[in-house]
Amino acid sequence: MDENKAKLKVPIGHLNIAEFNRGQSSKIIKELIAEDKVAFIQKHGKPMAVIISNDRYERLLKDGIDVNDY
Repeated sequence: MDENKAKLKVPIGHLNIAEFNRGQSSKIIKELIAEDKVAFIQKHGKPMAVIISNDRYERLLKDGIDVNDY
């Protein structure tokens, strides 16, 4: 693959906080990790937080991106 080509952008998933409140958080997090995805957690349709796997976070750090700097 040509490194100069832009990577395919995949929209970030959106999850409702109610799913977490119903005891689904462990299942949801495991699925996100297994699929290496990122997701917004929403409350009343507004993003509150983002879930990212530790592996993906480590890759960002390796690439020189520290989300704590933003």
